[in-house]
Amino acid sequence: MERLVVTKFGSSAMGPDGSNMPVILDRIAELGKDAKVVCVFSAPLTQDGGAARSITDVMLDMGESAASGGGFDLSGVKSAYGRVAEHATGQGRAECADIIDKSLRRAGEALGAAEAAGSFVHEARADALAFSGELLMSYLMDAILRSRGTRSAAVPFDSWPIITDDNPETTNFLHAESEARAGALLELVGSHDVVTMGGFIGRTPNGATTTYERGGSDRTAADLGILLHSRYDARIDLAKDSAVVSADPRVVREGLSPVEELSYNEARQAGMFGMKILDPIAIKEIFENGVDIPIVITDLADPRNRTVIRSGPVASNGHPLKIVTGKRNCAMFRAEADSADRLLASLEGEKRYSEFVVLSPFTKNETEFSRVLFLDGDFVRRNERYLRGFDPLAAVTYNRGVITMIGDEMWRVQQVASRASAGLGSAGLNILDMDAQEETSRIIIVIEDSGDNMERAIRAVHAERETIGFV
Repeated sequence: MERLVVTKFGSSAMGPDGSNMPVILDRIAELGKDAKVVCVFSAPLTQDGGAARSITDVMLDMGESAASGGGFDLSGVKSAYGRVAEHATGQGRAECADIIDKSLRRAGEALGAAEAAGSFVHEARADALAFSGELLMSYLMDAILRSRGTRSAAVPFDSWPIITDDNPETTNFLHAESEARAGALLELVGSHDVVTMGGFIGRTPNGATTTYERGGSDRTAADLGILLHSRYDARIDLAKDSAVVSADPRVVREGLSPVEELSYNEARQAGMFGMKILDPIAIKEIFENGVDIPIVITDLADPRNRTVIRSGPVASNGHPLKIVTGKRNCAMFRAEADSADRLLASLEGEKRYSEFVVLSPFTKNETEFSRVLFLDGDFVRRNERYLRGFDPLAAVTYNRGVITMIGDEMWRVQQVASRASAGLGSAGLNILDMDAQEETSRIIIVIEDSGDNMERAIRAVHAERETIGFV
């Protein structure tokens, strides 16, 4: 089978106003030496108020301003893309200018609709973000690549292959519907060396624009892998600031270890619990659709540094505890077991929401209770009435932080949990809850999310890695 790489370039990879574009162009050329390349792009960063911000965040603020009667001004966004377009050559620059004008006109129409409605939601929000961000960037990159002699094409929005539902909380990929509409994508891939496409964006079966929210471009790359893997020898390559290491380098600065390989399970656990490797829903969608495709996390600054994510068990890299990570702003929900079972069925079946984990149950006064740890406290706040509808006496506790130890091989090791507990005790931190299950390849420690508790806890547990080994 012919080789194909689905590669994704996020906001930070591109740099403010496309300052890292030469590196990206070199990376695409390198990948294209022995494979077809499908490039997924996020919205770029831009300088806003003296700081680098994603154009998505700039547009979200602008949309809220428009909806509240404060108006909007796209000139700053236009200037940012103008600087990206400088990487085109010859007539390509004029084409880029035309693309910017047409796309921002569509984004302006969406902002105008939000202004008229007094609300920046649903399709107006999705269109404003799409045509000022990912779609515009993919069209621009196609023009830049063609101006430099690459046989490139952009996926047109009219033939969009990523079909989703319109769930307002968590938009979901619809595989069968996407497969049925993948003809234009397959034709472009077959007849070009490079195909560009915007991440984060979907369309409903009826043609309405949707978004995947944060991490959505990772999901787009995964969805394309799902659609293309049966026709090509495919892999997914996600360009990041670095390959995976044993903890967040912004929190832990000493004793970090490179993580050369992860299983799907380990990567999903790490993503769910705060490690910015990739969107955990991307792994979930690959797994649920029965696809076995390698995912590579590549350090864009030095592509020799990388982490390979595979479906089955992988090497432990010499240590059973691969990653220590932390997730802030969590919430604990405690309810009678029968009520909790109905809630979980509703979350998974009706809302198709999965950002929670079920912890070990407990019994009090001969009544069995379940504990559900939600990994997004804001979701619980928005939906507390819905959650309590299953058990009016349920207890909800906010401001919880979760420290998670991850490794498929941890079950083979003595004293992992006890050493982590001792490390937290020595750091003066109180453990509110602890959950260790052999089958999940994770140990969860719940603490109060306040002050610098989370950073101290991650450093304390990570420091214990040096004392843990196979026995």
